[in-house]
Amino acid sequence: MAGQGPAPPMSVEQIVLQAENFEYNPLVPFRHWSRSAGTLLKEADIYESEGNDQQAYLLLFRHARLVLDNLPTHPEARSGENESALQQLRKDVLRNFTRLETLKPRINRRYSQYQWILKERSQAKAANNRAALLSPRGSENSADKRGHSRLPSDPALSNELPETLTAGENRDLAVQLAHKEIRRRATARKATRQAGISEEEEHERRTAGLWGDWEEALSKNDQNIDRDLLSRQMHNIRLQVNGTKDDIPRHASSRASPESNEAHYQYPSVPQRITHDQSALALRMNSDTSREVAAPMLQPPLRPPKDLDLGTDSQALPPRPSKENISRTQSPDQSSTPSLAQQSSKPTTFTFKPSAYLENGTPLRTIFLPPDLRHRFLSIALPNTKANLETCGILCGTLISNALFISKLVIPEQESTSDTCETVNESDLFDYVDGEDLMVLGWIHTHPTQTCFMSSRDLHTHCGYQVMMSESIAIVCAPSKGDWGVFRLTDPPGMKSVLNCTQSGLFHPHAESNIYTDALRPGHVYEARGLEFDVVDLRPAS
Repeated sequence: MAGQGPAPPMSVEQIVLQAENFEYNPLVPFRHWSRSAGTLLKEADIYESEGNDQQAYLLLFRHARLVLDNLPTHPEARSGENESALQQLRKDVLRNFTRLETLKPRINRRYSQYQWILKERSQAKAANNRAALLSPRGSENSADKRGHSRLPSDPALSNELPETLTAGENRDLAVQLAHKEIRRRATARKATRQAGISEEEEHERRTAGLWGDWEEALSKNDQNIDRDLLSRQMHNIRLQVNGTKDDIPRHASSRASPESNEAHYQYPSVPQRITHDQSALALRMNSDTSREVAAPMLQPPLRPPKDLDLGTDSQALPPRPSKENISRTQSPDQSSTPSLAQQSSKPTTFTFKPSAYLENGTPLRTIFLPPDLRHRFLSIALPNTKANLETCGILCGTLISNALFISKLVIPEQESTSDTCETVNESDLFDYVDGEDLMVLGWIHTHPTQTCFMSSRDLHTHCGYQVMMSESIAIVCAPSKGDWGVFRLTDPPGMKSVLNCTQSGLFHPHAESNIYTDALRPGHVYEARGLEFDVVDLRPAS
C-alpha cells in the first residue's frame, strides 16, 4: 500500500534554493500573477497546518520573491488597480516574515538531527564491520544485530511522519480522508464567519509567531504605515536570519546547533515606500538557475472558434461516454484501508507521493476526480448541446495530504456559440472561489458536434491554467461522439511552444506533434469512486 518513504529533511538554505527555482514571465497578465500569489499562500497554509514545514517555507519564500522582486517590474504594475493589489500583496509578505522566522528553527533542528543520525549510523556501521573482522565466525551476525539495535531511528522514516501512499492503490482511503477534511474545513469556516471574524483577522490568526508592533504598521489605511518602523523591523529580522545579535527575542533553543555553520542568506528586501516609484524591491539572491513556473491563479482566457468541420447537426446527447473508468486495482493491503482511516481523521497521517512527471522531470501531484462529475456536467450542458452551443465549467478543489481533490464544479456566467464559450463577469467567479478557500484545478467544456481533441485555441486557453499550476487539467467532452478526455500540455515542448506562439488567427497550427497528452491514462489524474462534489451555477436565472 505504501509508496517510497518521505524525502530526507532539508536545511533552510536548500529550501531557499528550491524556492528560487521558478520562471517569471512578464508577458503573463499582472492579474494572473496576483492570483498566483494568493494560490501560493493557500497552499502554504495547508502544508503548514499538516505539519509540512519544509513545503510551507518554500511556498512562503517563493511568494515573497514573486511579490517583492518580480511584480514591481511587471509592465502592468503601475495601473491604479494593479498598484493597489501590489500594496496588499506586500502586506501579506510582511505578515509571512514572522511565519518564516517561526518555521526556520524547526526546519534546521530537524535537519541537524537527521545529519547527526546519519553520522551515528555511519560510525556504528564502521564499528560493526571492525568487530566482525575481529570476532569469531559464529558471533558475526549477533554482533551486527547488537550494533544496529542501538542505532537511532531515521527521522525521515519515523512513525511520526506521514506514511507515503500511492494514489492508484489507495483511492478509497483518499476519498475518506477528503470527506473528513473538507467537512472539517467547512465547519471551521462557518464558525469563523458566525463569530464575525473578518477575513484579514482570520488570516492573521493563522500566522505563527508574535506580531509585536507590526499590527499597527499593517493598518488598512496605507497612509498610516510607519515606514521607519517597518524598516527597523525588517533590519532586525535580517540580522536575526544572519545570526547577528539583535533586540528581537529568539524562540529557538539556546543549545549549540549545526545550523549556525550554514551559509547565510537574506530575505527579500522590504520597501520603505509603498509606491510604484519604488523599483528596488528585489530579492538579491546569487542564483541564476533555470526556474519552474510560479503558478498564477489564472482567469480563463477567451477561446475563439475551433476550426473543424461542423457539419454534424446533433440535436440530442448520445449515451454515456464510452470511455471506461480506470480499473481499481485491489492490492493485498487494501483490505486494511478502513482501519487505517479510522486510526486518524487528520491528513497529517498520510501523504500521497507524486503519481506522474512532466517531460522535464518535474513531479506532478495526484488529482482525484469524481467519476460522476462529467456526467453531471453533460446533463447541465444538455440544453446548450441540443442548441449546438458550447458549455464550460471550472474545476475547483483543495489540497489535502499532498494531493489535489476536485470538490466543486462551478458553472460561470458565459456567452456561447457553436464554437466558443467565453466567461463573463469573472469577478463573481473568483469572489466565490476566494470566499470558499478553493483552488482552480482546471476546466471542462463541451464540443457539441466535434470530436474529443484540443483545438489550437483550447491549447492557448489551457496554457494559462497550466502556468497557474502544473497539475491543471482540461476535460473535453464530445457528446455526439460518446467520447471524452483529460489532457495537459507537454512540457517540453507544448508549454514553451504555446507560450511563445504569436499567431493571432482564430485557428493556427503548431509545428509540434506532441503538444499535449493524456493526463488520465497514464497520468496524474485518478478517478475516485464516491468522491463527493458540489455544483455551483453562477449563471443568471433565465
